[in-house]
Amino acid sequence: MDEEKVIAEAAGRESFRLACPEYFNFGYDVVDKWASETPDDSALFWVGPGDAERELSFAEVARRSNQVANALRDLGLQRGDQVLVVLPSVVEWWEAMIGLFKADLIAIPGTTLLTADDIRYRVEAAEVDAVITDAHGSEKMDSIAAACPRLQRKILVDGETRPGWISFAEIVDAASDDSPGIRTRSGGPALIYFTSGTTGMPKMVLHSHVSYGIGHELTGRYWLMLRPDDLHWNISDPGWAKTAYSGLFGPWIMGASIFVRHHPGKFDARDVLDHLERYPVTTLCAPPTVYRMLVQEDLSAFLPDELRRCMAAGEPLNPVVLEKWKEATELTIREGYGQTETVILCASLPGMEVKPGSMGKPPPGIELAIVDENGKPLPAGEKGEIAVRAEPDRPIGLFREYWRNPEATARCFRDGWYCTGDSGWFDGDGYFWFEARADDIITSAAYRIGPFEVENALMKHPAVAEVAVVGKPDPERTEIVKAFIVLADGYMASDELKGELQEHVKRATAPYKYPREIEFLEELPKTISDKIRRVELREREK
Repeated sequence: MDEEKVIAEAAGRESFRLACPEYFNFGYDVVDKWASETPDDSALFWVGPGDAERELSFAEVARRSNQVANALRDLGLQRGDQVLVVLPSVVEWWEAMIGLFKADLIAIPGTTLLTADDIRYRVEAAEVDAVITDAHGSEKMDSIAAACPRLQRKILVDGETRPGWISFAEIVDAASDDSPGIRTRSGGPALIYFTSGTTGMPKMVLHSHVSYGIGHELTGRYWLMLRPDDLHWNISDPGWAKTAYSGLFGPWIMGASIFVRHHPGKFDARDVLDHLERYPVTTLCAPPTVYRMLVQEDLSAFLPDELRRCMAAGEPLNPVVLEKWKEATELTIREGYGQTETVILCASLPGMEVKPGSMGKPPPGIELAIVDENGKPLPAGEKGEIAVRAEPDRPIGLFREYWRNPEATARCFRDGWYCTGDSGWFDGDGYFWFEARADDIITSAAYRIGPFEVENALMKHPAVAEVAVVGKPDPERTEIVKAFIVLADGYMASDELKGELQEHVKRATAPYKYPREIEFLEELPKTISDKIRRVELREREK
């Protein structure tokens, strides 16, 4: 890739448009294309526990994903069926995702942090037809089996057998590696992510075959700035859209190899630094929380010889962290901004000066603005809602809809704009700056946490009469979850009760959502119509 050409394209972003063919499938039109043109090039370099290594070429990914697609069809799955994929960073996740696209099945990635109740909600809401998971996930699935009778096809990635489960390795190894040859329309459904909301349970974000499959060319070309000889490391759970951005679509669109480090257990900053030195990783993308932990390590002898470009996304990056990382590596971290509903919307683009704390500028093909409550674009310096022009020419990278939730879809598509729900402003140089969530979403260590989910979990405890959950600013995690609780009759505030409630939330929903702080109140602040004023609670925590 000619970097000067990319820089020039980024500067001329108003005239750029991605082409959308009538038929498109990421498996056939991207993975198989690379397998045909450069079959032996590395597509995936995986390092697992004990530093076990495995490398797959594009030809191997193409062949293996054919087998996955054929195996799933042999099980009786039909085009358009929904398949939940809950796996850690194992090779089978990438094989399964491409195989699902080739079979024209709708992939639903889920984080391994999901609890049994979280999984049950997703299975019921999406009417899931099959699940692909590991031993840890299968235990959760079996615990809700009676409540999910629809789910008859359960596929286990681990080698161990389990009653009622089908071995992924056995059915895939036995399947034909011939191309399924299924044509998929560009606008057909391909991918669903569940994203947290403030007034209800997570919404289903439905993407077409092109919205991520072609749309993430903006991500791979203009933010990650990848080329075929790159080895790109994206640090993220496969269940998050960040892996779709930077660990699947973006890199493979550009023909780059994806580096995967599967390190079970808690995050280990030293392990990341060691692997950056030991392997020829050329580009790194990680949440700001990861960089904050990396710069706390001794970087005086840190020498990542091949590393040439670093990116951050998921939450605002503290300028102090940027400075420390640059001092240690001579590399500038380039921020990117996007959502589960979109591809990259704003970034520190190639050849562009980085303004610490800024999201940068929109890439080619994206018209970004700050709008008021009536959808009117605001001038530089005025705060409003970050919005993407959606009419008359809708960008390819936007999601199709909130599946089965037309009201939520209508709320965010209005006046010709897709309104992100985030507030911000732009300066006289055209740089955009993130201000805050326009709603109550909590961003903690790059996780998006809906307060309703935490409140719902807490309300299941008999000690809780009323509860409001907000994000409290935190230098390490951007925000932490804080719960304000009015106790039920017969319960007394105590540190022991706080601990009990925290453990209750960890069991009731994904552990990362638990309130790190709990404060007991006599009553919650409310409006005249008896709505909880979370904004007042947030203000007192600043």
